[in-house]
Amino acid sequence: MTYIFRYGLDFNFSFSFELVRALDFKNKWILVTGASSGLGYEMARQLAFQHQANLIISARREDKLKQLKAELEQQEGVRVKIVVADLSAPEDVERLIKQSLEGQDLYAAVLNAGVTYFGPHTELSKERFEGILQTNVTSVVRITTELVKHFEQSDSDSGIMIVSSMASLFPVAYQAAYSGTKAFLMSFFNALSHELRNPKLSLTVFAPGGIVTEMTAGESFNDLKAWLMPVDLAAKEGIFALKSRKFNYIPGLMNRVGSRFMKLIPKKLLIGIMAKQYRRSLGKVLPK
Repeated sequence: MTYIFRYGLDFNFSFSFELVRALDFKNKWILVTGASSGLGYEMARQLAFQHQANLIISARREDKLKQLKAELEQQEGVRVKIVVADLSAPEDVERLIKQSLEGQDLYAAVLNAGVTYFGPHTELSKERFEGILQTNVTSVVRITTELVKHFEQSDSDSGIMIVSSMASLFPVAYQAAYSGTKAFLMSFFNALSHELRNPKLSLTVFAPGGIVTEMTAGESFNDLKAWLMPVDLAAKEGIFALKSRKFNYIPGLMNRVGSRFMKLIPKKLLIGIMAKQYRRSLGKVLPK
């Protein structure tokens, strides 16, 4: 059994330490949203193949979920439950919550599902913005609220991890709405973690930079792809963050070091530099 030190810093700048058990995923049920592709798909595979976890996998594309279920059950012998759900639809969110908490003893959750828009914010339609907000924020808050209630009552080892982004720390022009949603998630989880009554429950914010996924496969990202992290490496670090009960975790040594240096640069200047890179990738003409 593995134990880890968890520490905190209060407003008087004094540290507190506690010894807590690292999460053990073997034969445990873990919910993974957005599991049909990208980071969610890879995390589901690694949780099954490397940690022998049973999985509740959720996404909009039933065919992709069925393929993943067959692969994991046949090759690794784990149990897999499918919940087809569009998290922009409130009724699907409620159904996902119900099916995640009924029929098996849920141990942990990876709330990974999310969508973005890459382009000038003024060209983002009201309908599409509302879909982003519902998927990235409202559904996550709703699922988290019910899972926290459940884990607080069970008083057992458990963990919830949301996939935020480095854009929550350093907002990205031409992804303004996406950056805002990810910043909300980080603030929400960080605050909520200090309201928990069950010391065996941990809330983790995973904040990767760009990842090689379907979300970044479009031509608009062509000039930015050199910055992207391989999805298998990002998934491995995400599972480590959940297992180790990290508070906020940025994957990739260069990302972690870079985030330290970026904090030394005036934010307006930093966002402006990044905006030029994104504008160039979008094929926009730089203002004179």
